[in-house]
Amino acid sequence: MTQFDYDLFVIGGGSGGVRAARRTAALGHKVAIAEEFRFGGTCVIRGCVPKKLFVYASQYSEHFEDARGYGWNVGETRFDWPTLIAAKDAEIDRLEQIYSRNIESAGAEILKSRAVLEGPNKIRLLATDRVVTAEKILIATGGRANPFADLPGAEHCISSNEAFHLKRLPERIVILGGGYIAVEFANIFHGLGVDTTLIYRGKRILQGFDDDLRLGLSDAMQAKGINIRCEDTIVRVEQKADGRFEAHLKSGDCLDADEVMLAVGRLPNTEDLGCDKAGVKLDHTGAVCIDEYSKTSAPNIWALGDVTNRLQLTPVAIHEAMCFVDTVFLNKPTVPDLETVPTAVFSQPEIGTVGLSEQVAAEQFPNVEIYSASFRPMRNILAGRNEKMLVKLVVDGASRKVVGAHVLGPDAGELAQILGVCVKAGLTKDDFDRTMALHPTAAEELVTIYQPSYRLLDGKRQDG
Repeated sequence: MTQFDYDLFVIGGGSGGVRAARRTAALGHKVAIAEEFRFGGTCVIRGCVPKKLFVYASQYSEHFEDARGYGWNVGETRFDWPTLIAAKDAEIDRLEQIYSRNIESAGAEILKSRAVLEGPNKIRLLATDRVVTAEKILIATGGRANPFADLPGAEHCISSNEAFHLKRLPERIVILGGGYIAVEFANIFHGLGVDTTLIYRGKRILQGFDDDLRLGLSDAMQAKGINIRCEDTIVRVEQKADGRFEAHLKSGDCLDADEVMLAVGRLPNTEDLGCDKAGVKLDHTGAVCIDEYSKTSAPNIWALGDVTNRLQLTPVAIHEAMCFVDTVFLNKPTVPDLETVPTAVFSQPEIGTVGLSEQVAAEQFPNVEIYSASFRPMRNILAGRNEKMLVKLVVDGASRKVVGAHVLGPDAGELAQILGVCVKAGLTKDDFDRTMALHPTAAEELVTIYQPSYRLLDGKRQDG
């Protein structure tokens, strides 16, 4: 019988890899987890957590403005970028230490090294040039920002990674991209007082989200002063003699900027990982190909999280890790459930969404009912803020099930988590209707829209 150094070897110390290592080690198996940078992965180190802290910081400019309408004299305000960076770094350090302690307390071995595949059961640790063996291997190396290397002058640009570590806050920034990362950073920088321009080659930002949310957010961002230029792109970036940059656009315009940020998607971290040596197949994007149980083409290697082409969300990676352990070590084959996953865009105003957009529902159901309301939330009235909130329910007219729920406005992400339970449970519009409203709240609109705003019959809108 073949003897291995480890029962499980995990490559990658992000949320998915750490959960798999901890849970497997807690079952009594010999587990090692290798991480070349810092534990916590994209979410904790360079993604969700620091981004949300920046979002909170950027919201205070509007909070100070709104306070006057409620009788507060805030006085002169001043934002200090180094203070935010230091506080953010301290919190990330704290979280990273928690991750490491949790791994060790579960009994897994931490290896601070880049690890690459040398074969179906072999892993090379580059820090020591040592080769170890494992009966089972889990690839959880995550993803990275697309460097967009084909863009002339890309070397002058930053990604979301560098945005968290800038030495100074830019006066002007140009951001290329129209996805949630680009949109969130556009709102962050604008809220911190930066002259912000967002460039997107598509017709409207946030492709894949419900069209009403896309339009509502775009209008709100532009009303705040964010310059959104759709159906355009950057063709080259040049550095000027003073150290600043010029972003040359396809339209022929040239924009001055202290920083140019590229937020044009993410790539899986499989480069030089040794997948070919181990027999692990990759798709055309470089992502690891897996079956429904997260198994790769190699007999003893699995993969999960952003390195695959599933949903690139931290809770999804953690869920996949739990399913992996159930399947491989507890003899309970479990397929990750990726249906009806709630998500949020931490823009200003915020987006929270779960289930089908109106457009997708119209393709799947012959009779779709749309219940929507647009209104100024109470918190905006005395503040004198004209920004509106949108709530929208997408209902299958035949079964009456709520198949999509979408919110644009304050705390939309928090609402989406609760709405996710409702949509996941298959609640009907009648269930919503017979739920008592909680007054006065913005969320009460979700249970007080009794008549459909319009219907979609075979994809065609029917008003009234």
